[in-house]
Amino acid sequence: MSSEQDHLKETDTEARFEFKKEHEAAVTSEKGLTEEVIRMISDDKDEPDWMLERRLRALEQYQNMPMPTDWPGQPDLSGLDIEEIIPYIRPDVDEREGVDDWTELPDEIKDTFDKLGIPEAEKNALSGVGAQYESEVVYQNMQEQWEEKGVVFMNMDKAVQEHPELVKEHFMTTCVPPSDNKFAALHGAVWSGGSFVYVPEDVTVEMPVQAYFRMNSEGMGQFEHTLIIAEEGSEVHYIEGCSAPKYGAHNLHSGGVEVFVKEDAHVQYSTVQNWSKNTYNLNTKRAIVEENGTMEWISGSMGSKATMLYPCSILKGRGATDTHITIAFAGEDQDIDTGAKVYHNAPDTSSTIESKSISKDGGRTNYRGLVHIADGAENSSTAVECDALMFDNESTSDTMPYMEIEESKVDVAHEATVGKIGDEDIFYLQSRGLDDDDAKKMIVAGFIEPITEELPIEYAVELNRLIELEMEGSLG
Repeated sequence: MSSEQDHLKETDTEARFEFKKEHEAAVTSEKGLTEEVIRMISDDKDEPDWMLERRLRALEQYQNMPMPTDWPGQPDLSGLDIEEIIPYIRPDVDEREGVDDWTELPDEIKDTFDKLGIPEAEKNALSGVGAQYESEVVYQNMQEQWEEKGVVFMNMDKAVQEHPELVKEHFMTTCVPPSDNKFAALHGAVWSGGSFVYVPEDVTVEMPVQAYFRMNSEGMGQFEHTLIIAEEGSEVHYIEGCSAPKYGAHNLHSGGVEVFVKEDAHVQYSTVQNWSKNTYNLNTKRAIVEENGTMEWISGSMGSKATMLYPCSILKGRGATDTHITIAFAGEDQDIDTGAKVYHNAPDTSSTIESKSISKDGGRTNYRGLVHIADGAENSSTAVECDALMFDNESTSDTMPYMEIEESKVDVAHEATVGKIGDEDIFYLQSRGLDDDDAKKMIVAGFIEPITEELPIEYAVELNRLIELEMEGSLG
């Protein structure tokens, strides 16, 4: 491929994520967090009383919790002023729950997601596609073959209305209660949109279910909630993509994810996030895994000013299995603090954590992890591997693993490596005809291969392109 073709491809990929689109909002809340704002959000959604009560309880918990400041080496959150964040923007879509026909969307919203490739993803036979714009899901579709088998894929606001018993039982109760942390409480108060996925017993959804979340407005917060319930013996792969353009004001993304993996069920949750470098990305993601269930977390985190993200699995049943494969990329003025948490609460459980990070131009990455093996969880095993790659002497990478082992009959392994791209590696590849940039790209591509090989091909290609653009400083 010629250098001109390379440049055109890079420009096209960059434009897909960095463009801004003017649109008219149907409803925009006041800035900040007050009881009046919470009641307005709930009223605009026509929610039942029990959901409003949960929101107000979460607000009270949020107001009584301090900002997290005492974690060693945590990202600086002093620039985040939540009172200046707009927590709720509803775009002007005719049907409040969104539409299931792409052509029914307003032109400006349709144009946004056309550029992001949402229709193309659906054409590639994904089982379901959902698209969220600002605070609301504006498009959602599910293939008929899965609906006929009882699979439910809809936005969370619609699920509150149509599946109240399932939502009431699972929503921020045992998995991610608002009391978990300050940003979980914030999320519980102002959540909006997101995905609800329900897979009946012994049903395998053979193609991925996809959702895409887009923050388009300056100074807003996005608080989507994803709730996945995989009944006994079922299987599903959920893919989430996130992006935001560049603005001067700070944005906040504080999503919530709850996954219930029942006996012998299998859930894979994949995320490719590319936030702009004025976004604080502060999420809470957790799964509860029953006997012989399997949970897989696959994630690529880049962009954002600061990220604090630690997907967690609670291995509740005997034989439950958990896997984390993550990659983080930090450039100039970025602090990407990611990791994983696993609680082995039953015998014969196993977990594997593989974390890879890349830092350049003075950026910082940090792996922060916790593995807890409870007393009585005998014959459990865990293996943690953290690898960091740095481009220069100004960049930093830290590893902060915590192991809490209360049972003696277990197998525990931890390995960590930190390295800089070596001149000899670059020289070797240059001697084979590659220039300096292409040599570095090849080294990074090999470094992140364990993650890209776990994603569908279109997402693996996208992740590689995004990292290449980050390496060149073309994004953010």
